[in-house]
Amino acid sequence: MSLADLEWRVIGEETRPGPMTMALEAAAAETVAAFAGGDLGDDRFYMLRGAAACAALVRAEGSYKAAAERAGDGVTVSFIRKWARVHDLPRPVRRHVAMGHIPPTAAKHIARVGGESRYQLSFAVIDNDLTVREVRAIASEVNDGRPLEDALRERGVTPGELTVTLPLDTYRELRRRAALEDEEPGSVVTDALDAYLG
Repeated sequence: MSLADLEWRVIGEETRPGPMTMALEAAAAETVAAFAGGDLGDDRFYMLRGAAACAALVRAEGSYKAAAERAGDGVTVSFIRKWARVHDLPRPVRRHVAMGHIPPTAAKHIARVGGESRYQLSFAVIDNDLTVREVRAIASEVNDGRPLEDALRERGVTPGELTVTLPLDTYRELRRRAALEDEEPGSVVTDALDAYLG
């Protein structure tokens, strides 16, 4: 199954592109109610499906408050807002959640920060095994005005650091090229990636 197929399977029918019919709105409301009541299960797929349904219901109803009311008793505005924001995370981040690299409970705190910080915090979780408690604390500090890089370094994370395993031939060529150019291997990799990604 491709990642795109996996994402559609996780998101569910109620959030596929296209107009929201009354039947789809009802399905989204039922999914949200079940999610809030703990009836969807607690693995990452069901949590992502619940988050997607929250986002769909907000779009259909026009506000967090209206979405909560449509979902019924026991569904709060804060619950709808929190999980709708998880679904509104950038698609690459949602894919990492779907693949189990980021816990959904950490994703809801990542969703509290904005802009490029969402990517930086998400990838720090993947590369450094940050706990949900640490992610929550970092998100709070960032929202209070602290630079994300400072919050990460305090927890032993070097922003931008990534450990990779290379084929031996590539490793030797990287070391050889770096020595000849009097550069650090990281600088050679950065130049190569800039050219490739640019």
